[in-house]
Amino acid sequence: MPIVKLQDTTALPLPDAVREALALKAGDSVSMEVGDDGVLMVRRMDLSGPAIGSDPATTPLQQSIHRKNLATPMGAIKGVGPKLAEQLAKKGISVIEDALFLLPHRYEDRRSLSKVGRLRTGFHEVFHAEVFSCEAKTTKGGKHFLEVMVGDETGTVMLKWFRFNPVFMRKTLRVGRNGVFTGEVVQYGFQKEIHHPEVEWLDEGTDLAALTAKDPLNFGRILPVYPLTEGLHQKTLRKVMKEVVDRFSADVENHLPGGVMERHHLLPQDEALREAHFPGHDADLARLNAGATVAHKTLAFDELFFLELGLALKRRGVALEEGIPFQVSHRYTRELLKLLPFQLTNAQRRVLSEIKNDLMLPHPMHRLVQGDVGCGKTLVALMAALVAVENDYQVAIMAPTEILAEQHFLTIHRWCDALGIRVALLTSGMKGKAKTAVLEEVAAGTAQIVIGTHAVIQEKVEFNRLGLGIIDEQHRFGVLQRGILKRKGLNPHILVMTATPIPRTLAMTVFGDLSLSVIDELPPGRTPVETRIAFESRRSQVYGIIRDEVKNGRQAYIIYPLVEESEKSELKAASQMAEHLAGDVFPELRVGLLHGRMKPEEKEAVMGAFKAGETDILVATTVIEVGIDVPNATVMVIEHAERFGLSQLHQLRGRVGRGSEKSRCILLSSGHLSEDGEKRLRVMESTNDGFRIAETDLEIRGPGDFLGTRQAGLPDFRVANILRDGRILEAAREDAFAVVEKDPGLVSSENFGLRQELARRWGGRLELAAIA
Repeated sequence: MPIVKLQDTTALPLPDAVREALALKAGDSVSMEVGDDGVLMVRRMDLSGPAIGSDPATTPLQQSIHRKNLATPMGAIKGVGPKLAEQLAKKGISVIEDALFLLPHRYEDRRSLSKVGRLRTGFHEVFHAEVFSCEAKTTKGGKHFLEVMVGDETGTVMLKWFRFNPVFMRKTLRVGRNGVFTGEVVQYGFQKEIHHPEVEWLDEGTDLAALTAKDPLNFGRILPVYPLTEGLHQKTLRKVMKEVVDRFSADVENHLPGGVMERHHLLPQDEALREAHFPGHDADLARLNAGATVAHKTLAFDELFFLELGLALKRRGVALEEGIPFQVSHRYTRELLKLLPFQLTNAQRRVLSEIKNDLMLPHPMHRLVQGDVGCGKTLVALMAALVAVENDYQVAIMAPTEILAEQHFLTIHRWCDALGIRVALLTSGMKGKAKTAVLEEVAAGTAQIVIGTHAVIQEKVEFNRLGLGIIDEQHRFGVLQRGILKRKGLNPHILVMTATPIPRTLAMTVFGDLSLSVIDELPPGRTPVETRIAFESRRSQVYGIIRDEVKNGRQAYIIYPLVEESEKSELKAASQMAEHLAGDVFPELRVGLLHGRMKPEEKEAVMGAFKAGETDILVATTVIEVGIDVPNATVMVIEHAERFGLSQLHQLRGRVGRGSEKSRCILLSSGHLSEDGEKRLRVMESTNDGFRIAETDLEIRGPGDFLGTRQAGLPDFRVANILRDGRILEAAREDAFAVVEKDPGLVSSENFGLRQELARRWGGRLELAAIA
């Protein structure tokens, strides 16, 4: 058995398991290191170079050691007890790899301290000051706060705490005490203030140089500030992160091709992580805070490259799969065109042509149709469905909500009844005999077009011969749901639709494996909608506008966020307001009510009456967001408009302006607007361009909320920010697609590592089981 000499008289026998794991032979050298947690780290040494494991071309054995190290639980790190480990786990930081990729969300410059007289409003500043006064005060509303004046020879600044322990704070904030204060400077009148600053107290007789020397991790350098602050001090977390980065960053391997790294001047991963967590003394603070350093670029590129590599493989795989080549006989599509009271737009014809070309190919179509409100996507989807029905195949149309599924059903079955085609509705709300009957029709193939929610992809649903799957508002569904729908048939064609204009960078991450068609033209006769914000004080004038429009033979919508008033909410609700409007405000007019809790036949009756002009005002919830087409409706009032997302407001507004008459949308607000709320509404006033609205919405809300509460369709990025890293994304996509173009299955020896890493990161989430 090999031994390691510790002293002249002492030797440590190496266990056989270690010898085998490191592939040791006679004459080999090893390096040993005892960690703070008492674990002995043993590495075989290559005397001509560094320890094996820092080289990208590591052996499978070394790779498994790296992976094991990165999977070390956070509880094994010095200073991380059970409570801290639990706090970190709640934030998704369970193992070393999670911690390494939790990058600072900003950086503080503590290389030198500011003078109080030079503090800059709007900046996070770090300064040394003495406490001049400390006083507890009370606002007119009875709220207590603590006001502390600190300063130096250049000036003073006011510190305020609104949440504090009076006894502890008075004892701590003693007049004459010196400390280092950190916080964001705000200006109120002539006085600069900092609310809830961090404080490092100087011991009596200690100067700044001594403090810096005593605590080099927190002073005299650029400091990382991490996003986990709830119940967790930055100082504690910083210490933990330093330990993690120093000990384990070398275990993060490089997987990007060498040529790609050289072309984009990227760093090795371990170096990038060390720089991003603990930047050097001469780093550029502004670039660090903008996420624009080479280290940040490297980490974002790596993350985006592997996502795009997966999407490129998916796209390639679709092209290689055997599909169902349809014949286009126009048996039903020509008949439908005769029934329509209008002509298709050129954009609709172009997109239909692209879809038909895909449907005739011997591999499955995977196409995204994107178009603004009112451009006629549903009709295009129906035309595609009719091609499948002409070929004796079934069609599944999946919508994210029961309301939307029902609206599609109401619209489509009207046309299909005239063509003799059986359309069925299947939602999770259906029960008993009604549901059983629909499932039997689907299995027998008598239901030619099946419209529904997630219920369409449940295990019990068996299609007789599924040839086309259509997914509406795709961003509400993840890649996995798309995959499940696909498995309901033998590689059916897939058509995806969205009315939410999706900015290019977002489309490239969420829909990168789909071909894209855009319906960029509205049907003729549409008029731009004039949009105005109105506050509660102008309510009577708003009602006057509605009254005038109805007098001129037009109709109006009034939209509310809720169906019924809840005790806690101040929002006006549709049911109560419909009664109030009909009885007190517009007793002479006919007021209808439409909301999501009504039965499908009730909704159809209400919408039918409004469309026929039998109702003057339709009070509704967002149930009317899509699908209703009443050209005679020329005014829409949206109550509590600040509560809606921009894209939703844009969708709602699309219900008016559908005829040749001038139309208006009035955004009624209580007046208590946040800065973001006002920004959203002002954008609605200034433009009807769905893409511009979407870009602004994305900036304000961020990608997760833009697509709707953290949707499965959006990848969870650890480092990349698609708003900030758009250019990096495009470059990463280009390189990833080029790799797959040359080596479609990633089977060459040089791409074997890429294939393994891709399977590890994205295999399950992108349905890449074939490459694992």
